Amino acid sequence: MQDDCSPGEALALKGITYDQVPVNLLKDGGQQLAIIEYLEETRPNPRLLPQDQKKRAQVRMISDHIVSGIQPLQNLAVLQRVGEKKLEWAQHYITNGFQALEQILKNTAGRYCVGDEVSMADLCLVPQVYNAERYKVDLAPYPTITRINKTLLELEAFQVSHPTKQPDTPAELRA
Repeated sequence: MQDDCSPGEALALKGITYDQVPVNLLKDGGQQLAIIEYLEETRPNPRLLPQDQKKRAQVRMISDHIVSGIQPLQNLAVLQRVGEKKLEWAQHYITNGFQALEQILKNTAGRYCVGDEVSMADLCLVPQVYNAERYKVDLAPYPTITRINKTLLELEAFQVSHPTKQPDTPAELRA
């Protein structure tokens, strides 16, 4: 199950057919693969990083904030270590991260996280909002995050690669 930026969305947006292979996030320290930057470099259309340098920096800032500042604190290994307080832990760190993210997005967002083109930041946002919902975080204080997520979920690439639609998603979390 995908919890950080979604390579499935990147592949779908770029029109690349692929075979889906589940990745065990616990085995051997996690079998993860950083692929989105690779896809951007080898198949640049449509762009996931804007050509405009300021917008590209904003996309990377938002992506980094999500994948470094919010998401790692909900990794399975971390939550297992936290134990019984994992719901409280996840809610606390998602809320803290979303408070900062909401302020950033108020300044960068158009239709999506940065302007009106889907970017790598959007690929990171959708799985993190899913996590927030999964951990019962109140999203009412985050209208910009909620609006962008809703807009992204209207796109086929985000529908087909949503965390609830992955072949290895536990039955109780499937859509």
